Formats: sequence, structure tokens, C-alpha cells
Amino acid sequence: MSTVYDCGQPETRADGLRAAASAVRSGRLVVLPTDTVYGIGCDAFDGGAVRSLLQAKHRGPDMPVGVLVGSWSTVDGLVLGVTPEARALIEAFWPGDLSIVLPHAPSLNWDLGTTRGTVMLRMPLHPVALELLRDVGPMAVSSANVSGRPPASTAQEAQDQLGESVAVYLDGGPSGDPVPSTIVDLTGTEPVLLREGSVSAQAVSEVLGVEIGPRS
Repeated sequence: MSTVYDCGQPETRADGLRAAASAVRSGRLVVLPTDTVYGIGCDAFDGGAVRSLLQAKHRGPDMPVGVLVGSWSTVDGLVLGVTPEARALIEAFWPGDLSIVLPHAPSLNWDLGTTRGTVMLRMPLHPVALELLRDVGPMAVSSANVSGRPPASTAQEAQDQLGESVAVYLDGGPSGDPVPSTIVDLTGTEPVLLREGSVSAQAVSEVLGVEIGPRS
């Protein structure tokens, strides 16, 4: 049975974070607030949990799941190498609404879907999300909605769509405008804009020193 915790109250927030951490460590799913929309997440290294996440969203492995981290330094152990471009974007926009796609470290034992050797990483600017991530480590996280339906901007909207497939719902209040993160692909010779969201293409271009746009 799912449990909802009001993270606006110190006591229930602490209880909720403990329950969410326990759920993640035992391979179950949690819903958490982020700085964009609510996310559904699990242990990034638990392939069974990731498959459960995709099943809850009615989504296949052809749409792989991104990974949220709780600190800049976590990235170093997850990718083949942090390029100067990646470091510049991390320093400029993390924690925040920018996702970066990089080649993942070949030694990692994870299955996030059909990633073709890459991983999409982001550090969210939300205190509840960051506290959970710093406790349990990297989490595979996708928007908390059934595929094809609007992303959830409240815990209740997430629960209405995902129901009992999620063990713990962390209610951090409304997320505001449901604008997704901007996604920049740094796996090739030139940076590519995969999606323009909260962070403008112009802001990314200014940090990188080159004009960035979609793949031609």
C-alpha cells in the first residue's frame, strides 16, 4: 500500500525521507518533488526496479531513464570522463534545470533502457530531492506520469496516475509551471541541444562559447 508524506512539515518530512530511502534500497519506487515536475524514481543500479518504473509509466526500454545525482562529484564515478564542456555546464547550471548526456563508465552495472552507452544526468534544485539523493546515491528518475499523459506538478496528480505502483509519495507542494529540463548531448564532437526547457539555448551557448542547436 502506498504512503504519502507531507514534506512541508518537519516531522513528516523526516519520516517520509526515511521511508523513501528504505523503499529505494529495497527495490521499490518512490515519487519525489523536483525543481521541474514530480519524478518517479528508484535505485539507478537496480535493473528490476528500473523495469518496474518503466512498467508503471507504460513505457518501454526504447525511452531510457535519466539519472539524478545529489552532488557534482558523484558524476565523476558515473561517466567515462567529465569534459571541459560538461564541467562548465555543471558549474553554471547545477543544481538546476539542465540535463547532460555523456558516455557512461563501461564498468557500471546498470540497465536504464536502450542508452547506447550513454547516460543523462542532472542535479535537481530541490531540498527534498537532494536530501534523498545524498542518502541513497544516484537514482533513475523519470517524470511521474503515465506515458502520453501530462507530467505531474503535484504529488496528488502523480498518485492519480501511478497509484499503488509507487511505495512512497513525498509531497513537496506544487512544483510550479510543469516545464521540463533542457537536455544537452555532449557525446559527440559538438554539443547538441536535444530539448529546450527551463534553461534557454542562448544561456547554454553563452557558457559553452559556441552556438548550440538541435542535431541537423
